[in-house]
Amino acid sequence: MTGIFIHIYLDEDVDVLVASLLCSRGFEATTAHQAGQLGKTDAEQLEYAVSQRTAILTHNRIDFENLAREYFEQEKLHYGIIVAVRNPYQEIVQRLLTILNSTTADEMANQLLYI
Repeated sequence: MTGIFIHIYLDEDVDVLVASLLCSRGFEATTAHQAGQLGKTDAEQLEYAVSQRTAILTHNRIDFENLAREYFEQEKLHYGIIVAVRNPYQEIVQRLLTILNSTTADEMANQLLYI
């Protein structure tokens, strides 16, 4: 599988400050902008995250719930989908840190979590 530490990939709707704060705390986080993935569909964003073996962080609950269902039905692997309510970036980071400090990358595989 992937190992111990979860790498977070932020789709383009998530504030880039989330990635900066995670990185300042020693976690790996990449934005859609950094990855050259701006303007991609949600399905393409998830495919990219899978290709990089990262969990994806999004605000787009409905589309990613549907994608998670499709992956489950097709028995396809993803490395985690985290759906965040649109809160201030500091609150999102605090909620993410709870996951990052208590969940391994292996445990995150094929999970759909809400924060």
